[in-house]
Amino acid sequence: MNLFRSRVSSSIVSTMGEEQGSSASASTATSSSRAKTRSTWPSILRWIPTSTDHVIGAEKRLFSLVKTPYVVEQVNIGSGPPGSKTRWFRSKSDEPRFINTVTFQSKEDSPTLVMVHGYGASQGFFFRNFDALASRFKIIAIDQLGWGGSSRPDFTCKSTEETEAWFIDSFEEWRKAKNLSNFILLGHSFGGYVAAKYALKHPEHVKQLILVGSAGFSSESDSKSEWLAQFRATWKGAILNHLWESNFTPQKVVRGLGPWGPGLVRRYTTARFGAYSTGVVLAEEESKLLTDYVYHTLAAKASGELCLKFIFSFGAYARKPLLQSASEWKVPTTFIYGFEDWMSYEGAQQARQHMKVPCEIIRVPQGGHFVFIDNPTAFHSAVFYACRMYISPNLETEHLPEGLTLA
Repeated sequence: MNLFRSRVSSSIVSTMGEEQGSSASASTATSSSRAKTRSTWPSILRWIPTSTDHVIGAEKRLFSLVKTPYVVEQVNIGSGPPGSKTRWFRSKSDEPRFINTVTFQSKEDSPTLVMVHGYGASQGFFFRNFDALASRFKIIAIDQLGWGGSSRPDFTCKSTEETEAWFIDSFEEWRKAKNLSNFILLGHSFGGYVAAKYALKHPEHVKQLILVGSAGFSSESDSKSEWLAQFRATWKGAILNHLWESNFTPQKVVRGLGPWGPGLVRRYTTARFGAYSTGVVLAEEESKLLTDYVYHTLAAKASGELCLKFIFSFGAYARKPLLQSASEWKVPTTFIYGFEDWMSYEGAQQARQHMKVPCEIIRVPQGGHFVFIDNPTAFHSAVFYACRMYISPNLETEHLPEGLTLA
């Protein structure tokens, strides 16, 4: 099976490299030629030492840590939403776009669990979880449009509505292409926001939501955001707010540092998942491979990352909070938060008061915002418990695993 996995992955690397190279090309022949010239330069001669091939190669190396056989595929979602005059919003290219998709081998009749990453991440961030979850589910992980190894169209959305549609509609086209329905949808952070918005629009396809450290429930009007107004009044706050509204993303810093970008990412990953980890620190090989993967996914062409200012205002407050739609919820939902998560679970508690569907909130010890990396074992237990009626129908009243708490 490992040989099969290697061959499939290798063929996909070649196919995807050609597709993304063309999708990233500019609209004129001159700029296309220049882009092709740049892509052929050795990494050492490029200011930003990355490329599509680097992203795919880094993903493959990171997945060498995963034991479960898997298949990588590029799922064609077309050049834009059906019936729309726009091309994944105002992109000048009419070429089809692709969603990087990884499907793991599973037992027959296992329920399908689709995993959606958060902002500044990609599906490889779940590398510590695939083996355990694949023992109970058919796992399908994706890179959202404009992220990771998926196509990166020009991002020219001009509003919150268009930006939400970019992610929701592209996910729906992916679902159609995969012929999926009646699946469990798990989203982390910004991916939780997208998953919830998708389930609100297409509840007929999702049988359960699992929102991990989900963003998007609170707004600036919340009483707890008073500190933000005070901070904005300072010169530091004014500068940071201006940068936010100018859509200055963290990825731009990484690109701007050029050949020093990998060093910055290395310092972040070794600190966040090492010295400052709230749970199980990364082993040396895990840290090395994750760092390499994170750098190349961040430094690649800007696309989906530019959603930031349209979805959230400064301070990560949602412009269209999910709390406002809680009464319209039609899908049973489980929230999972690490004890040390900076994203507060209180927004989920408020939303639950307005929901008319089953809802539970699970808190995981020794876990921060990346609870699935910090404490993978407890995280897996939380997911299994959340889906107990699908994986253990005779144990619907199974007790909450030790260490987890309900909020």
